[in-house]
Amino acid sequence: MQFEIKNYKGFKRKDFRYFLLAGDIGGTNTRLGLFGIGNKPQLLISLHFKSQELTNLSSAINKALEYFYKNHKINLAKASIAAAGPLSADRNKINVTNVKWGISKSDLLKKTGLRKILLLNDFEAIGYGINMISAKDVKTIKRAKKMPNAPIVLIGAGTGLGKTTLIFDIHSQSYAPIPSESGHNDFPSENERESKIIKFIRKRENLKNFVSFEHFLSGHGLTDIYYFLRKSGRFRQTKCAQEIDSSKNKPEFISKYRKADEICKETFNIFRETFNIFRDAYARFARSCALDSLAYGGVYITGKIAANNREIFGSKFIKSFEQNYKLAHLLKKIPIFLILNYNIGMLGAAFAYDIQKRKSLAL
Repeated sequence: MQFEIKNYKGFKRKDFRYFLLAGDIGGTNTRLGLFGIGNKPQLLISLHFKSQELTNLSSAINKALEYFYKNHKINLAKASIAAAGPLSADRNKINVTNVKWGISKSDLLKKTGLRKILLLNDFEAIGYGINMISAKDVKTIKRAKKMPNAPIVLIGAGTGLGKTTLIFDIHSQSYAPIPSESGHNDFPSENERESKIIKFIRKRENLKNFVSFEHFLSGHGLTDIYYFLRKSGRFRQTKCAQEIDSSKNKPEFISKYRKADEICKETFNIFRETFNIFRDAYARFARSCALDSLAYGGVYITGKIAANNREIFGSKFIKSFEQNYKLAHLLKKIPIFLILNYNIGMLGAAFAYDIQKRKSLAL
C-alpha cells in the first residue's frame, strides 16, 4: 500500500493534552493526519493515500497507526473521520461517494486499534475547519464588509459538489455546520448550449431523473464536457483518448494532456474561458446558497478545482453572482473568499472532535 508522508513541524509530547487521528476521505484522496490537541488542534504529520487504490478504510488507518507508533511512539486510540458522502442519521455509517467501499464505525472499531471514533460528512468537517484557518489560507474574490458572527456558506467542487451553512454558536464561540446535499439539486438550463449538454449527460450516464449541479461542478462535469466535445466529431482524436478511457481518474488525465491533445485543450478552454459554463454554473450555485442562508458572513469556496483555476473567479463571476431581479443589492453586500489550504477537512475533523470532547459528549 503506497502513501505519501508530509511532516509539518517538530513537536514535543508535553505540549499537548492528547493526540488524535483525523481523516479526510474523498473519492480521489484519503488523508490521515496525526494531530496534537492543545489550545487548538495542530497538524503534525499526514499520510496521503489514493482512494481508488484502497479496498477499505481500515487498512489505511492501520497503516497510519503503525507508522505513528513505529516512528513517534504514539499509540492512537481516538479518531475523527470525515468522508464525502451522506452520513447516516445515527452517525455510524457513510456511503463514500465515487468509491466502491463505505465506512462503518463499528467495522473500524473491530478492525483497527481505535477505541473512539467520530464520523462526519466531509463538508461538515470543512465547515468546522473555518474555525482553524488564518488570513494566509484564503484569497479574497469579492470584497465586502463581513458581518461578525453572521451565517457563512461554504461550497466546493471536487470529485463531487459540497455545501454547508455555518451558524455561529455563542456558547463555544465557534462556527458549527449544518449538513447538506444541495449539490444534488436540479441544474436549471438557461440556454440552448446548456440544454444540449444536459441531454448528453442524461444519455451518457443513463439518468432517468434531472441533471444536478454536481454534474457540472465537479470532476465529473469536466469529464462530461470532454466527452461532449469528443462526440461532436470536430476534433482529431489522439492516443491520449485511450488512456483517458481506461483511467479511473479521468479529470486528472484530461488535465495532464491539455497541452498535447486537441480535445483536452478545448475542454480546458471551455472550462476556463470560451464556454464559461463552469464559471457561470458556479456563480449561480453560490448565489442560490447565499440567498438561502443570507450569508452576510461570506461565501467560502473550497476544493482543488477552484484553487487550481483561480481565474474562474474574476469580475464576470462576481457579476453573475450579483445578478438577481430583486435582491442584487443584498448580494453586493456578501463577500466571497477562496480557501487555499487543502488540509481544511482534516483540520475541521480534529476541531469537531475536540469541541465535542470539551462539551463532555460521549465519544
